[in-house]
Amino acid sequence: MEAKYRQAYNKIKPAENILIITHVRPDGDALSSLGTMADLMEKSDKKYTAFCADKPEGLFSFLPHFEKIISGKDNINFKDFDLIIVLDCGSLSRTGLEEEIKNKNEGQFIIEFDHHPKIDSYAQIEIKIPAATSTAEVLYRFLKANRIRITKNMANCILTGILTDTSNFLHQSTSEEAVTIASEMLIHGAQFPAIMRHTWQNKSLTAMKLWGRALSSLVINEKYNLAFAVLSIKETGKFKDEEDVFDGISTFLGNLYGVKAVMLLREEITPEGKKQIKGSIRSSHPEVDVSRLATRLGGGGHAKASGFIIEGELEKTANGWRVK
Repeated sequence: MEAKYRQAYNKIKPAENILIITHVRPDGDALSSLGTMADLMEKSDKKYTAFCADKPEGLFSFLPHFEKIISGKDNINFKDFDLIIVLDCGSLSRTGLEEEIKNKNEGQFIIEFDHHPKIDSYAQIEIKIPAATSTAEVLYRFLKANRIRITKNMANCILTGILTDTSNFLHQSTSEEAVTIASEMLIHGAQFPAIMRHTWQNKSLTAMKLWGRALSSLVINEKYNLAFAVLSIKETGKFKDEEDVFDGISTFLGNLYGVKAVMLLREEITPEGKKQIKGSIRSSHPEVDVSRLATRLGGGGHAKASGFIIEGELEKTANGWRVK
């Protein structure tokens, strides 16, 4: 992997116009990774564009270079870039630029940094480390391998990425190395209290009430030892652009004792006006890999935290909830 880190940096150094991409519906790790790479571009005086197909939530506006992120693929000309850096996307579809990447020019080069299991291949240099807690951690290793000085901005981004993807070190993915890296980021100037205030101690009254509705719907399927919670479109509509609200609920539900896994199902309306259901699955059981179920449903993720989206709507019946 050390050779790949150096190979990637050797491609970045001569690049003339760089596009940095993170995934649709960006979370803390996605935007932190984008901020880390953007800071490297600034430090190296490179021409670059930071891109996310979906407009990022204001929750993460404290991150360095957040204001430079361009949203909507109609606002960029993909053919203008000679180097494309893809961060934390998991799969090609999550870039929001699937067709553009598939039809890229011969002279365009792609580097991928990620910590999700491999699903498809589209980059000339793939740096994927599923054992890492976050893509922010992968970028830390990249910086260290190339002896790049970690700035205060980078430190804040890397620490934010690790904290948000481990739920403040609560997930089983938390490793000794991740905690050591987090400690080092404090030495480099990362502001731990500020990060916690922005990413965790930030719940509105309406968001907390939504948590209550999810908790009140919680039931356990004793046959499979699984817990389920549901939120209807009526309850989720006002939060359609606040993905962190639902991630927080899923993580909290994952603390339920005595079950193998917990699933949160919520209804959404697509931009085309169709109903769909988004599922978030969490588990702390050592023998359960929820990504296997998520993958079968067209989604993906990690062993203890995964998700999926399916068409349909929720219907309550005498025997519980079903998808129709």
